[in-house]
Amino acid sequence: MSKNKKSIIIDEKTPLLVLAGPMFLELFLNTLLNSVDMLMMSDYDNNAVGAIGNANTIMFMMNILFNIIATATSVVVAQYLGAKRYDKMNMIYTLAVIVNFVVGIVLSAAFCLANPLLMRFLHVTNEMRPYTMIYIYIVGGGGFLTAIFNVMIQILRCNGYTKIGVYVTIAINVLNIGGNYLFLYGPLSFLELGVAGVAISTVIARLVAAVVVFAFFAATKTGKISVRYLRPFPWKLLGKMIKIGLPTAGENLTYNLYQVTLLSFVNKMGNDAVNARAYCNTLISYAMIFSNASAMSTQIITGHLVGAGKTEAAYKRVFKTLRTSLPITLALASINALLCRFTLTHFTDNENIIRLGQMIMIVDIFVELGRCLNMTFVSSLKAAGAYIFPLIMGILCNWGLGLTMGYFTGVVMGVGVAGIYAGTATDECIRGLIVMYYWYKKKWVGKSVVEKKNTPELEEPDEA
Repeated sequence: MSKNKKSIIIDEKTPLLVLAGPMFLELFLNTLLNSVDMLMMSDYDNNAVGAIGNANTIMFMMNILFNIIATATSVVVAQYLGAKRYDKMNMIYTLAVIVNFVVGIVLSAAFCLANPLLMRFLHVTNEMRPYTMIYIYIVGGGGFLTAIFNVMIQILRCNGYTKIGVYVTIAINVLNIGGNYLFLYGPLSFLELGVAGVAISTVIARLVAAVVVFAFFAATKTGKISVRYLRPFPWKLLGKMIKIGLPTAGENLTYNLYQVTLLSFVNKMGNDAVNARAYCNTLISYAMIFSNASAMSTQIITGHLVGAGKTEAAYKRVFKTLRTSLPITLALASINALLCRFTLTHFTDNENIIRLGQMIMIVDIFVELGRCLNMTFVSSLKAAGAYIFPLIMGILCNWGLGLTMGYFTGVVMGVGVAGIYAGTATDECIRGLIVMYYWYKKKWVGKSVVEKKNTPELEEPDEA
């Protein structure tokens, strides 16, 4: 395995911002350009914004399933690199890419077939339904591109190539916005494709992204992908990756199903509530950026440290991250709440939507407090190999706290869409404290997935 001099050396001395900085910039650019995307759509049709918000909730559920292998890849690659088990890396890379590609094809077809059923379950309004369905058919049909991209970007990040995500994000979002302009207002507007045109530009951008990360992987000689590394097929490794990925995906899936159920409540509150949710989620994504980047970076560092057997260094590193990410996240959420009346006017002049949005953004301060705790400690627990506990807590807190409190506050008490977010805040804060305590008690120690040297089942065949 070749190590390019421009990659980052990851160990206990690696500064957080060395990894988190590029990831923050990547997430910020992605969020900023998505906001531009949202502005373009709101100028075209407010119902199209809410419809794509509905569709993206479903697309996120698909991405969760793609991340079964992608998340496991991140954990396994980081730990094996930390343990300096370079002899296994090409087999891990090949297995992850091929399996996720097959999963991507199957799930893309399944979601397209289930499209009408999903519309009925979500109670999507008649005005939004055609837009939502066509977006799912096109973007969901190309979902396998996201599946292979997710795996490749995890491989590159774990090898220290964090800046590639920034460049790819810029490229695909510029392509996406350019495509949107062509179909909505530019030379191709005569086709009157509208949302379908937006979906087409999204798929094209994702195709380019997948090609770019594969080209970068090859150019940097990070490793090799070839079916010969799967002879004999590494069933034990695949089982291990599924064992890691399924609970992680299960945690994310139950969270998304819970969010989909909450969305069905919001859809019954009318189009203004749906659009307020869609606009506010765009603004909320800015408050999440730093804590998300910090959590992803700490996950990679924790995986390397656990793989190297440095559990005490991993333990301290996570709390050090929290001392940085939590104050910044709360500051961003508070600024969001203070400025939301001004920022929401850039999306809509509907006073009712703006009023609903202001209430949502105040509640979101508490959502982000809990979410920062969850992202930091859950990501680190997964990196250490403790993936069952976050799943159990996700199921219990999402449905036992978030859904019940959201329904009671938003629907029964009549608070509306802000009440739904209050339920989410309850879930995030209590669950965050629980997983923090679990990390503090070191229940994750001894759950590393790295095999001892020369384990027969994981031996990689000699190169021809």
